[in-house]
Amino acid sequence: MYQNTERLKKISLLQHLSEEDLESNLKSGKFKVVSYKKNSVIHFDGEACRNLEIILTGKVVVERIDQSGNLLTISESYRDDILGGNLLFSKNPYYPMTISTQLPTNLLEIDKEVLFELFCSNPSFLRTYLEFVSDRAFILGDKIKHYVNKTIRESIMNYLEYESKRQNSRQIKLDISKKALAEKFGVQRTSLSRELANMRDDGLITFDRDTITLI
Repeated sequence: MYQNTERLKKISLLQHLSEEDLESNLKSGKFKVVSYKKNSVIHFDGEACRNLEIILTGKVVVERIDQSGNLLTISESYRDDILGGNLLFSKNPYYPMTISTQLPTNLLEIDKEVLFELFCSNPSFLRTYLEFVSDRAFILGDKIKHYVNKTIRESIMNYLEYESKRQNSRQIKLDISKKALAEKFGVQRTSLSRELANMRDDGLITFDRDTITLI
């Protein structure tokens, strides 16, 4: 369905490209739409970055497994986001973490040299690309800073306070499983459950299967 250039024009990064450019690059194979099933690995840790990839549909996560075997979800990306933008023109263009799908996902691949040609011929496209890369670097840095060197309790409280403000309620409805929540904090589910029980015993929270309430 993404051979239809009108759909591609709705992707933010591609809005500065003409339909003629999109169509010709698709036909020539310089732009390639690639599909992945749910829970597929897109790139392994240490794999070379050779293309810019734009998420057309689906959900992509960047994950790291620490020395204790805990899974830490560094970031989640959706439609309109990009992969490899901060690596492609690096002197060491290798993915530092594993990138995989959590939903069926379609990506638009653009070869490095083709991308450079677009930069040279289309300054508006280049400006949008630089904005994407800069914003993405900031978000990833903030995400890492949020979790590194924090205790489980600090991570839980930061999450609950954020969700309390977002939901405008002291009773926070969980829209993900406790297993997924543990992965966000980079801990085992049993460790999360134990700390939640400790926080309840300390009078900080109450919780049930679907909600956590800040006291």
